Amino acid sequence: MTDEPRLRPGGPGERSEADALTVELDVRTDLLGEEQVDEQFVQRVLAAASRRLGIGGEVSVSLVGDEEIHSLNRDYRGVDRPTDVLSFPLIGEDEMLTAPPGQPLLLGDIVVSLPTARRQAAEYGHSLQREVGFLLVHGFLHLLGYDHDSEASEREMFALQEEVLSSIGLTRDSAASAKDGEP
Repeated sequence: MTDEPRLRPGGPGERSEADALTVELDVRTDLLGEEQVDEQFVQRVLAAASRRLGIGGEVSVSLVGDEEIHSLNRDYRGVDRPTDVLSFPLIGEDEMLTAPPGQPLLLGDIVVSLPTARRQAAEYGHSLQREVGFLLVHGFLHLLGYDHDSEASEREMFALQEEVLSSIGLTRDSAASAKDGEP
């Protein structure tokens, strides 16, 4: 993949209602009720990323355990260990981000390991919501062709992630996170 994503970031509000983001959530692990990592939270995080980038469509999100993400990582990336997030774009590297008239743009799938997110949140000293939010935005950007395979592309991708997360109150320096859309 090149350093150039298929979509250049636009400004907030550069999309129409027809470009709204639809999120399908599939929870295949125990949430343990620790924090509000639910459909509303996932939708809020990805809607913020969608608004910032000026793109809508459909995204599938799966919250899974380490065993499942380990299998996916091994089978699809050839890496025989669990990871925190995987993205499976439905748009090829050389394709433009467009949908047929009247149809939503199918962006792809994001898979997050909740146990890994819990461990990373504890390691980094922030909330589970902050960590899952980070992983969701990271995965979303990968669906759009962003990568962190060079210093410049990593800076761009991580700056966008922080901007989106800050816009909904999920900052690095706050142990508590925003609830129910309140920054």
